[in-house]
Amino acid sequence: MYMWLTALAGLAILSLSYLKTYLGPYVTADCASMWRSIKLGIRLTKYKKSKPFYSLLDHFLNGAKRHPTKVFVHFEGRQYTYEDIDKQSSKVARALQAEATLKEGDTVAMFLPNEPAFMWTFLGLAKLGCPAALLNFNIRSKSLLHCFSCCGAKVLITSPELISAVEEVLPTLKEQGISVFILADSCNIPGINPLAEKIENASDEPLSKDLRANVTIKTTALYIYTSGTTGLPKAAVVTHERVWAACFIQAALGVTADDIFYINLPLYHSAGFLIGMSGGIERGMTMVLKRKFSASQFWDDCRKYNVTVMQYIGETLRYLCNTPKKDNDKQHRVRIAIGNGARMDIWTEFLNRFGDVQIRELYGATEGNIGFINYTNKIGPVGRINPLHKFFFPHKLIKFDVEKEEPVRNSEGLCIEASRGETGLLVGEVTLRSPFVGYAANKTQTEKKRIRDVMKKGDLYFNTGDLMLIDSENFVYFMDRVGDTFRWKGENVATSEVGDILITANSILEANVYGVKVEGHEGRIGMASVTLKEGEDFDCSDAYKKVVTYLPAYARPRFIRIQTSLEMTGTFKMKKVKLVKEGFNPADISDPLYFLDTDKKSYVPLTEEIYNAIMSREIKL
Repeated sequence: MYMWLTALAGLAILSLSYLKTYLGPYVTADCASMWRSIKLGIRLTKYKKSKPFYSLLDHFLNGAKRHPTKVFVHFEGRQYTYEDIDKQSSKVARALQAEATLKEGDTVAMFLPNEPAFMWTFLGLAKLGCPAALLNFNIRSKSLLHCFSCCGAKVLITSPELISAVEEVLPTLKEQGISVFILADSCNIPGINPLAEKIENASDEPLSKDLRANVTIKTTALYIYTSGTTGLPKAAVVTHERVWAACFIQAALGVTADDIFYINLPLYHSAGFLIGMSGGIERGMTMVLKRKFSASQFWDDCRKYNVTVMQYIGETLRYLCNTPKKDNDKQHRVRIAIGNGARMDIWTEFLNRFGDVQIRELYGATEGNIGFINYTNKIGPVGRINPLHKFFFPHKLIKFDVEKEEPVRNSEGLCIEASRGETGLLVGEVTLRSPFVGYAANKTQTEKKRIRDVMKKGDLYFNTGDLMLIDSENFVYFMDRVGDTFRWKGENVATSEVGDILITANSILEANVYGVKVEGHEGRIGMASVTLKEGEDFDCSDAYKKVVTYLPAYARPRFIRIQTSLEMTGTFKMKKVKLVKEGFNPADISDPLYFLDTDKKSYVPLTEEIYNAIMSREIKL
């Protein structure tokens, strides 16, 4: 507690100079944000020191006792109360305890779509003290096996609609002695065990806390996967401390137990799971869960369920703005929208069309130790820095060489801090208050995200891989992403993973994958510069089949550029900067260009006619 008292005292002192220096239209918002942060910090400190540790599960169980009949989640016309979810999660826990002999500390991989079963399965695992690995239900084959194995899970739980993906890797899972369960009454595939009847027949009585007696705030609660430069997703370790910190975001933005929260993002994502579902549990609120986002149904859902808080990614707002205008566009109760990736023009258009919604733009990474929140109504920034934020989350913007893809260092080998208003690489100092845990079973990638000797010899920072800018008013702006990952349709795409798939095509020898900007679209769309095998022509149909079979839609390169050779750096890294700048305009590029045509189920030559149709949005990407 002394730490927080010190912070309060420091805040009182800082506030005097702060108000003098920054007095302006954002003082009220700053003070409100800092006050909420102080209260939440005190709560977290209390939870850390409680014996036994008070987890989010304990908070849910207390909520189920306080308001058992309150609706926990609405889903496809059905509603489930807090008591329903509590009892069902107990059934799941007992069934898994009996059938999979689970014990505290055993990791279980959840390969499930957005449905209430995802929620009560996670809570059931938490009752046993078992960490959950949240697998992206879009991944297949090699990526699926990698994600499963790197978290050390011995059990996989899936649903009927994903059975074909599991069947594809089942031989390997069997070889490794993995137990596979499906949430169905029956299954005719040997090696996949039906679990629904076992759950139905299990007791719904509360489970003993002794089953999770060794869980602490530093214990791993779950694994969430994030794309990286290795070509395969990395399992970010999410501790119980991090779960609390992330689910406090709703509270920090003024969301209350009376709000109704609309989750249309995947629950395997940090946004959907930590901010959405976990934040909803922390608030004790009612949630509306959507199997997948639907722009045409969005506002009707909000009206039907009296939604007051929504989630978004940049593309979400754009899709909503692209729907046909209606007279009742502003007739809804949504007051807060929480998310990230809102482009300034779409942000403005959304507010003009759908009314006075408080857009609360966030910045952060699943595994990162630094994040920002734009708790004001200023359009554009991803966050704002106040004295309390900087105290608890120390960070720097450092000069970065985009061509060399490395920080600029001075003669002493230290990084150079970017000036105010100058774009720089965001790095967060690794401290006890802002730790960086890293990735499961991947020390190499964990170390790659660490950057040393930043401001002084021996210091340690987390490398976000993002270029940011902080203006004179302490607003933070996202500028670009560096390295081998780009973002499209709200998903991070690892270029190496895409390249590995492309070179399995019959005609392709090498592939250099990158993201290019398309006017009117958020993020960067996938493009690849490739060389062909000697004597081969580009096999359009085969390349199409490979990317459609092995890559999710958002990761498939929509443009292919055929080159005679790929340009390399002195350390044999593929050069991308020039290719990114050149884009995909056939009028400017002499190399053959191809476009992924989903109607023709093939790559087709990219003509000026197709290019113009893309730019005028006649062709949707």
